[in-house]
Amino acid sequence: MSSPYRSIYPLSIAHLVTDIYMPVITAILPLLIAERGLSFFFAGLMVTSYNLTSSATQPIFGYLSDRYGKQVHVSISLLISAVFISLIGVVSSYPLLLACAALAAIGHACFHPNALSIVSRAADNMNRGKVTAVFVVGGNIGYALGPIIAGGIVYFFGLPGLLFLLIPAAIMALILRKLLPPLNAAPAGHFPPAASLSLADLRPVGLLFAASTFRAAAVFSAIAFFPPLLISRGLDIFTANLLITVMLFAGVAGQLIGGALADRYGKKEFTLAGLLCSIPFLVIFLWSDGIGSVIALVLFGFFLWSSFAVTVAMSHELLPSSVGMASGLMLGVAIGAGGIGVAINGMIADTYSLSAALATIPILIVGAAMLMLGVRYPWKLGGGKERDDGVL
Repeated sequence: MSSPYRSIYPLSIAHLVTDIYMPVITAILPLLIAERGLSFFFAGLMVTSYNLTSSATQPIFGYLSDRYGKQVHVSISLLISAVFISLIGVVSSYPLLLACAALAAIGHACFHPNALSIVSRAADNMNRGKVTAVFVVGGNIGYALGPIIAGGIVYFFGLPGLLFLLIPAAIMALILRKLLPPLNAAPAGHFPPAASLSLADLRPVGLLFAASTFRAAAVFSAIAFFPPLLISRGLDIFTANLLITVMLFAGVAGQLIGGALADRYGKKEFTLAGLLCSIPFLVIFLWSDGIGSVIALVLFGFFLWSSFAVTVAMSHELLPSSVGMASGLMLGVAIGAGGIGVAINGMIADTYSLSAALATIPILIVGAAMLMLGVRYPWKLGGGKERDDGVL
C-alpha cells in the first residue's frame, strides 16, 4: 500500500461510518411522529437543527484547528455523533431530542475539518484529487447506507434499537486510536497568524464556494424531485428511490475516477468538463422514458458528482494554511446553503409545476460552471505545464 493511503483508507472507512448517522433522523421521522407524538413541524425542526448546526460549525472547528491547533481527535468526533444519534431512540423529552440532534451534529462538524487536514498533509499536488476522492466517497457511501441501516434496525427493534448504532462507531474509534494518533497532531508551524489571509487569498475560494453551492443545490434538487417525476411515469416508490440510489453510487464512481483524471489533466478543467457533461444527460433523462432515461440518469449522476472531491482538493491548494476552515466551508456551509435551493425549488413546484422546478437544475449547473471559470486557479495545459490565467 502506497504511503498516503495507509492513513487515508482507514479515514475513508471512518468517514463512511460517520456519515451513516447523518440521514438517520430523517429516516426515523415517521416513528418519532407516531411514538413520540411530535408534529410534522417539531419533527422537521430536529432535521433543521442537525443540518444548521453541522453546516455553521464546521468552518469554526476548521478555523480553530488551523490557527490554534485545537482539535478533537477524529475517533472522539465519531463517537459523539454515534452516542447522540443513538440516544434519540431512548429519549422522550422533546428538548432532549432537539439537544441530541444538535450535539450529534457537533460531532459530525468536528470530524470533517480535522480528518481533511490529515488527508491534505498526506497528499501532494500530484495526487491530491485522487487522495481526497478516496476519503470523500467513504462519506457518500455511508450517507447512502444510513437510511437502509436505520430503517432496518427500527423495523426489527423499534426506536430503542438505535443503540445498536454505537457498535460500528466504537469499533472504528478503537481502530482510529491505534492507527492515527501521530497524524492528528499538526506539524510545528502549521498554524500561521490569522492576519495571513488577505482578500486576494479569499476571493478565489469565495468563487469556488459559490460554484460548489450552486452544484449542491442542483444535486439536492435532483435527489428531492426526481422520485416524484419517476413515480409520475408509472414507477412505484421503491423502484423510484432505488434508481436514485443507483444514481448516487454512479456519483461515487465518478468521484473516484474524477479524482485521478483531475490530477492528470487539471482540476479546473475536469470540474468544468464534469459540470457541462452532466447537462445533456440531464436533458435526456427529463425528456425521455424507458431504458434510455435510466442510462441518462446514471451518467448524469456520474458527471455531476465527479468533481465534488476535486473542488475540496482545490480549496486546500488555494488556502494551504487554512485547510480546516476551507474543508468546513466546502463540506459544511456550501452543502447547507445548497440545501436551501431545494426549498426554493419546492416553492416553484407548488406555484407553477414540477417541470418548472426541474428546469432550474440545468440553470444551476451552468451557473456553477460560470463561477468556476472565474476562479483564479492554474490551468494545466500542454504536457502537464500549468498556466495561471484566471480571469479574476
